Amino acid sequence: MDLHALLEKTVIGLGYELVDIELSPRGRTIRVFIDLPEKENGVGVEDCAKVSNQLSRLLEVENVDYDRLEISSPGLDRVVKKAADFERFAGRDIQIKLRIPLNGRRNFQGELLGLKDDRVGLRLDQAEVELELNNIEKARLVPKFD
Repeated sequence: MDLHALLEKTVIGLGYELVDIELSPRGRTIRVFIDLPEKENGVGVEDCAKVSNQLSRLLEVENVDYDRLEISSPGLDRVVKKAADFERFAGRDIQIKLRIPLNGRRNFQGELLGLKDDRVGLRLDQAEVELELNNIEKARLVPKFD
């Protein structure tokens, strides 16, 4: 059984976007991050409770052994993983860590320019770079506070 596919199908069926799943080292805690892009203020407590109730039942039926299920919004520094996310958040500041260094550098921070031909565009202070999507180990939005 593919836990990610099972959770994603259910979360999408409830009308939410599955942003990320984290499993504790021994799989005893399952953390599910959801979003509702069309909702101005994002996911609320009621949304998390709704998804939690549904996933709890699903995990019981599927005999998934776990101790704790946590449902949360992705937060201001949300993970950016999917190709569509790199397009959706174009214009926002982002931190990117590469698997394999580019010109001796693994960490980048700048303005996300979007995605084209599986390459993520990034505007740095004085230059622009293109990073291979499949070489990105981790990417997170950088929150702006006014």
